[in-house]
Amino acid sequence: MNDDFAAAMRRATEATRGRDLAAATRIIQQALGGRDDAEATSPGAAPGRPRIGRVEILPPERSAEDGPDDAGPARRAGSARWPETDRRPLSEVVRALRRGTAGSDGSAGLPGLDSLPGGMKRGRAPAAPLPEGASFTGRTHADAAGSRSYRLYVPASVARGARPSGLVLMLHGCTQNPDDFAAGTAMNRVAEERGLLVAWPHQTRAHNPNACWNWFEPAHQGPEKGEPAILAGLARALVQDHGVPRERVFAAGLSAGGAMAAILARTAPDLFAAVGVHSGLAAGSARDVASAFAAMRSPAPGDGMGGTRGVRTIVFHGTADAVVHPGNAGRVFASAPAGGVRHERIEAGGRTCSRTIRCDAEGRSLGELWLVEGAGHAWSGGDARGSFADPAGPDASREMIRFFFDVT
Repeated sequence: MNDDFAAAMRRATEATRGRDLAAATRIIQQALGGRDDAEATSPGAAPGRPRIGRVEILPPERSAEDGPDDAGPARRAGSARWPETDRRPLSEVVRALRRGTAGSDGSAGLPGLDSLPGGMKRGRAPAAPLPEGASFTGRTHADAAGSRSYRLYVPASVARGARPSGLVLMLHGCTQNPDDFAAGTAMNRVAEERGLLVAWPHQTRAHNPNACWNWFEPAHQGPEKGEPAILAGLARALVQDHGVPRERVFAAGLSAGGAMAAILARTAPDLFAAVGVHSGLAAGSARDVASAFAAMRSPAPGDGMGGTRGVRTIVFHGTADAVVHPGNAGRVFASAPAGGVRHERIEAGGRTCSRTIRCDAEGRSLGELWLVEGAGHAWSGGDARGSFADPAGPDASREMIRFFFDVT
């Protein structure tokens, strides 16, 4: 993480604790805009709205230095520069710092990734009706690691006695809830067709001020405690209770939920056969609130957690995402198993996409990276009934399930 940025966030926190919000705002403006004091106070230096343009995706270029698992377009997307202007409402950041006075690093008040600029308007239409015989009910899971409420979708075939074909944990983004996320992704519709169980864990504001999964806190990045342990415990309980095939347990998420899905791949590789990360960040991208902001703004090299590259991973990210820099997609993709690589440029849902695929010796997909041109911080191919869902672009829900089942 950039040392100057971290120092600026500490100064802003101290200014907020001293009730000097004007100073805190000025410090954050300078830090997020990448400006020094002279630039920030010069005429015309006031921050403007983000001007995020297209991240250019070029045909893959190979060189002698490229390894067999070169990420190609992902590497170029990661090197694209955001405009050097403020990209989030300062009031949100200041309020977060004020809430963060309960902890030494202010992490408890990290602003919701999905409440910042670049997201899609919140959906307001009612959810689609359930198919006859299916159910979508509220439940609670509790074990030694903690507890969470969740919604469980049971397709009609399973309700009639069929064995589930698999299980997907769907992790919502900040400010969302299971009903909203289910509406926007339409994953239950895909699950009905496939005979899948879908669990929708609920992260409430009691767990984080903006209902974010706490992907940026060390207490929630390990396998034996915190949110990863709770979620893994939920998955194991559902596998046991419903007879889910153990080789078909998956997790997927959006934004903060995507970051937590990436952590699950790292902390429970024996449980999750594959994960889907949409507009998220790699495991180990942050260790506190300051490094979280830095990672969202510009991904740093290395993931900071070590470990193996073992869990199959599919990644979606919009090239015009103004909340989480699209370069983070390449870092997530780097955690997928190594293999031969091919690059494709396709049209899907009215958008141009660059797809990078890692394959094993038999041609089966080990990892996929979808960069969706012009898309923002929203679920690709989603349903406008939910928030942060973009009806345009490839159907991320269907593509994730297709990928999950490719080799299982």
